[in-house]
Amino acid sequence: MGTPLVIDPQAIENLRSLSAGDDDEFLREIIGIFLEDTPQRIAELTQSLQAGDVAKFTRAAHSIKGSSANLGASTLRALAEKLEHQSRQTGLDGAAPLVGEIQAEFTRAETELRRLLPPR
Repeated sequence: MGTPLVIDPQAIENLRSLSAGDDDEFLREIIGIFLEDTPQRIAELTQSLQAGDVAKFTRAAHSIKGSSANLGASTLRALAEKLEHQSRQTGLDGAAPLVGEIQAEFTRAETELRRLLPPR
């Protein structure tokens, strides 16, 4: 078994099917929101980690998990889910390396989404 896809093409097709015939406008909007919102959530992870704010950290991880799942960014979703569970169960100890992994995986997802659907 190879490396998982950065973006699951089935998730993209599912989003396209929600508004077939709109020339991908809905998909562009969803991708645009993801690309704008996720860096803010990653910044919240970093800030709340430094501040020791477990609740804010957990909310940011949960938000990244959900939006990543919607777009089929399964590795990013899994990392965010791991951070969310870890922060709920044991706090923020050891979370910093995973935040770095989330940033790197978001960059991969962003590159792939822009490749799949370049802006007009």
